[in-house]
Amino acid sequence: MDLQARERQVIEASWRVIARQGMRALTVRNIAQEAGLAPSSLRYAFPTQDSVREKSIRAVLERLRERVAAIAPDSPSWAWQTLQELLPLDDERRLEMEVSLALGTAAVTDPLLAPLRAELDAEVYSLCERACAALGLERPGLARELQALIDGLALHVVLVPGDDGRWTLEVLRLRLQELGVACD
Repeated sequence: MDLQARERQVIEASWRVIARQGMRALTVRNIAQEAGLAPSSLRYAFPTQDSVREKSIRAVLERLRERVAAIAPDSPSWAWQTLQELLPLDDERRLEMEVSLALGTAAVTDPLLAPLRAELDAEVYSLCERACAALGLERPGLARELQALIDGLALHVVLVPGDDGRWTLEVLRLRLQELGVACD
């Protein structure tokens, strides 16, 4: 297995550990067991527990960026599709949101995680800002309002077991329609 594939396997295993057992359970031993690897095999790519946490939150950010980059930038529905990528509407995005919330909470007291959490928050804000611009919505503060709406919707979905989050699309669509935007 190449190093990149191993790192992805370990990150995904760490996400599952966080989602199931919380941040306290994020140990090399638990991650290795979840990934089906020997603990010693994690030491090269992840020499410390901090490196696992850092790479885990960076991976959430990278996957979000990859999904948004895959949307045709000249598409008339770019903004709508991008905003949907910020919601936990499938298993992958739900797991990412659970990890983001756990690591974000830990960032309140962990100086290593605080800048990473701020970077993730800034990325979501930037996407909301770009979506507003693409939709012709230039009112000051609207991007923050949109980010708060999306964050709240995502949080609700993650906290309610079995919620597939499909209803969040209607809430988002209604808010955009109130602002005079038709969503495709």
